[in-house]
Amino acid sequence: MEYEIVIGLEVHSELATKSKIYCSCTTEFGGAPNTHCCPICTGMPGVLPVLNKNVVEYAVKAGLATNCTIAGYSKQDRKNYFYPDLPKAYQTSQYDLPLCKEGHIDINVDGKSKRIGITRIHIEEDAGKLIHDEWETGTLVDYNRCGVPLIEIVSEPDMRSAEEARAFLESLKAILEYTEVSDCKMQEGSLRADVNLSVRPKGQKEFGTRTEMKNLNSFRAIIRAIEAESQRQIEEIESGGTIVQETRRWDDTKGMSYTMRSKEEAHDYRYFPEPDLVPIVLEEEWVQKVKESLPELPEARKNRYISQYALPEYDAAIITSSKVLADFFEAAVSESSNSKAVSNWIMGDLMRILKDKDMEVQDIPFPGQYLAAMIDMIDKGSISGTIAKKVFEKMFQTGKDPESIVKEEGLQVVSDEGALVSVVRKVLEANPQSVSDYRSGKEKAMGFLVGQAMKETKGKANPQIINKILRDELK
Repeated sequence: MEYEIVIGLEVHSELATKSKIYCSCTTEFGGAPNTHCCPICTGMPGVLPVLNKNVVEYAVKAGLATNCTIAGYSKQDRKNYFYPDLPKAYQTSQYDLPLCKEGHIDINVDGKSKRIGITRIHIEEDAGKLIHDEWETGTLVDYNRCGVPLIEIVSEPDMRSAEEARAFLESLKAILEYTEVSDCKMQEGSLRADVNLSVRPKGQKEFGTRTEMKNLNSFRAIIRAIEAESQRQIEEIESGGTIVQETRRWDDTKGMSYTMRSKEEAHDYRYFPEPDLVPIVLEEEWVQKVKESLPELPEARKNRYISQYALPEYDAAIITSSKVLADFFEAAVSESSNSKAVSNWIMGDLMRILKDKDMEVQDIPFPGQYLAAMIDMIDKGSISGTIAKKVFEKMFQTGKDPESIVKEEGLQVVSDEGALVSVVRKVLEANPQSVSDYRSGKEKAMGFLVGQAMKETKGKANPQIINKILRDELK
């Protein structure tokens, strides 16, 4: 039987505010355990929270950027559950009146556009972090993360494959980065997702029983978890079993998930309005100001790159998928008229080096203007394309500008005809067969001879001058 996967995502994103949601403690990542907390975020008796206005502004920004309706009136609620990383024994969140609802993001998979609905975006506080001590029998808890502001973005169950889920998350991540709502550092837990997944026979309208996999914090883990869990459910159904609604933990090392607990329903959390916080009332004028402050978003930037710089859609989509990369591109084209060359270097050598060195885009050690300067040197004939690749690698190693590297390493192009004639004659003497081939009309032989001459000069010769001397000598 053919099955269809049904996927919905709950994405938690830490907001890039300086202080926590209800107190003035820092949100800075790291720090010694239990040094970024106070009586408010650790839930000491008698303390009173005060809502951080920036948290509301950032959440509204995210809602507007994802085409949501912004609520003029919303409130906060207590979500009650007991767990050691939650010192208050409840989490302050939003239940029936979220800040943002009924939005959408358009994705593109295999050349087909699809709209993924967003049910809601609400604000809440993060919990602490449990640390399981490998050498002792106990578990430790670090409350530094308690009270760090989050938005939870809940999608509709509109995705039907791991690739659609990846496309949705990549688009959402880019929007959050562009609006500077979150730094989206998945390795630091700033962006993580819960995957709700079910399978059903193709053509069936009713959804199957869903499971939830918690706190996946990399695209790779999300893709693998979706593929493995969908296969597990199909095999369970095919063997005559039934799917149990439950929460599962994904083990990325083993490539499998296992049961954590039965899935809670809303009533299990005994939600009720937070008595220590007043409702959130937003004036239309204030929401409009937030809307006007939104930057150019990824889709708009992509379309501008296609029309303004004549970039292929694929290149424009890759470059604008990261705000840091798009800003790097902008910095380069502001100094270079050769926007196509800028795009080619980014899509080719830059992406390759980042992958080889296991670096993030934000780790590029030089500004886009340096790439523009290097391309300008190629266009002027100061360095060859071969030398440029060496210079580019050096820029990654040292962070220095290309002019300094070329000067220090002695990589300037040799354009002295007198000096190059002897090189060309040596190449011709060493390759009589290629000389014979060229004279008998095989033009490809010329390319080989130019290559040999460039090799002889370690890529420093001006290829146009080498070409000219070769033709003169062969006559």
